[in-house]
Amino acid sequence: MKQNSTGRTEQINQVDCSEQRIFFWVPFLRQLYVCTVCSSIFFMLGLCFGAPMVFIPQLRKNSNSTNEPLTDDMASWLTSVLGYCSIPWVIILPILAQHIGRKIPFLIVTVVTLVSFIVFYCSTSPMHLLISEILQGVTLASNMTILIVIIVEYSSPRHRGVFLTIESSIFYWGVWIANVTGTFSHWRNIAIIAFVCCLYSLTAIIMPESPSWLAMNGRFEECAKAHRWLKGRHKESEDELESLIKSQKEYRKKCAARLKTTSWYNRHRIIKETMSAKGFYQPLLLSLSLVSLYHFSGKLVCTMYAVDLITSITASESAAYTGMLILDAVTILGMQIGCVLSKVINRRTLLLSSSVIGIFFLFFISLYLYLVSLKFIEENEIISIVLLTSFSVAITCGPMIMPTIIFGELIFLRYKCSSLLIITLFSELLMASVLKLSPHIFKALTLHGAFLFYGTSASIFAFILYKYLPETKDKTLQEIENYFKESHETEEDEMFINEKTNDHIAQKC
Repeated sequence: MKQNSTGRTEQINQVDCSEQRIFFWVPFLRQLYVCTVCSSIFFMLGLCFGAPMVFIPQLRKNSNSTNEPLTDDMASWLTSVLGYCSIPWVIILPILAQHIGRKIPFLIVTVVTLVSFIVFYCSTSPMHLLISEILQGVTLASNMTILIVIIVEYSSPRHRGVFLTIESSIFYWGVWIANVTGTFSHWRNIAIIAFVCCLYSLTAIIMPESPSWLAMNGRFEECAKAHRWLKGRHKESEDELESLIKSQKEYRKKCAARLKTTSWYNRHRIIKETMSAKGFYQPLLLSLSLVSLYHFSGKLVCTMYAVDLITSITASESAAYTGMLILDAVTILGMQIGCVLSKVINRRTLLLSSSVIGIFFLFFISLYLYLVSLKFIEENEIISIVLLTSFSVAITCGPMIMPTIIFGELIFLRYKCSSLLIITLFSELLMASVLKLSPHIFKALTLHGAFLFYGTSASIFAFILYKYLPETKDKTLQEIENYFKESHETEEDEMFINEKTNDHIAQKC
C-alpha cells in the first residue's frame, strides 16, 4: 500500500510539473501573439517609410511616359507628408483608447492601413501616391499612441523590454524589405506584402481588452480574467494583478471624493496643479528628451536620404544604392544586437553608452568630410560607408530602440492618454520638420557642417538624460511609478486637504 501511495504521489508531482510548464508557456505564447500582431503594424510602417526611397527614382525615370511628371516639390512632400498627416490621428487615437479601450482603435488602424495600401497598389500618378501617404498617417500615429500602450500593458515585466525592442527592429525590417522589393522589382509589389500583414493584424479581434484599461474603468473582474489569460496565475502575475487593482481602486476613490467635495474652480486648479506635479511633468520631459535624442542623432535623415547623401559623398550612384542596402541591413543587425543587449544590460547604461559612441562617430564623420573638402585627404568610398555603418550600428543599439521602451514604462497609467498625446504630437512634428528641413541644412551647412550640427544637438539631449533618467529594467509599472510618486502624492494630499478645508469654511459662511 505504501508503494502504491508513493507511486501515486510521484505521478501527481509529475503532472503538477507538466502543468506548471504549460502554465508558463501558454501565457508567454499569448503575449507573443499580441506582440506579433502589433509587429505587423510596425512592419507596415516600415514599408510606408521605405516605399518613397524606391518609387521616387522609378517615377523620375518614367516621367517622360506619364501624364503627370514628378516635380521636386512633390517628391519632398511624398517623403515628409506622412508625419504631418499623422497629427489628426495622434489626437483621435488616444481619445478613443481612453474611452473605448485599446482593441477597437487597433482594429481601426488596421482597416485604414489596408485601405491606404489598396490606394497605393492602384496608383497611376504621384497624386494617387500622395493620397495613399495621407491615409498612412494613421499607421505612423499608432506607433506611439496605441501599439506601445498595448505591448506595455499586455506583456509581463520580464518580457516587455524584449518585445518593445523587437517592435523597433521590425520597423527597419519593413524599410529594408521595401527597399529590396523596389530595387529589384516594381514598387507596387510592396503593397502585396502589406496586404498579408493587414490580414494577420485583423485577427486581433480575438484578443482580450487591456487589463490596465479595465482596471482604470472599475471593471475589476474582467481585468482579473484578462490579466490571467495573458500572464497566467503564477505568484509574480498575481502580485502584479493585486498591485494594479489596489492602485486603481485607491485612485478611483480619491477621484470620486474630489468630485463630491470640490467646486468647479477647485477642479480647474487641480488640473493646473496636476500638470505641474512631478509625477506628470518629469516623465513627460524625459520622454520628450528621448524622442529628441533619436531625431537629432540624424539616423532617420541618413535612412530617408541615403541615396542622395551617399551620392554627395562618393559621387557614385551605384555606390549609393549599394550603401543604402548595406545601411539598412546593418541597421537591422544593430537593432537585433540591441535587443540582446537590452536583456543583459541596464536600459540607462545601454542608451547612454551607445549614444556616446554614435555621437563620437558623428563628430568623426564631420571631421573626415571637412578634411576631404579642404583636399587634405582624398575621399574613399569604403571609408565613407564604413563610418556611416559604424554610426548606424551605435545609434540603432540605443537611441533608436530604447526611447519606445523607456517612455512606455515611465508614463503613469493615469496620465498615459494626455502624455502620449503630447509626446506623439511632438515626435511627429519634429520628425516631419527634420525630414523636410534636412535638405536645406545640407545645402546651408554643407555635409560636414550638417553632421557637426547633429552631433552637437544629440550631445545636449544625451547629457540631460544622463543627469535625470532613472533605471527601469525588470521593474513593474507600479515600481517605476513609485520612483516619481512620493512627492507627487504629497502634493495631491495637500491639495485634497486644502480643498476640504476651503469647502468647510464656505459651508459655515
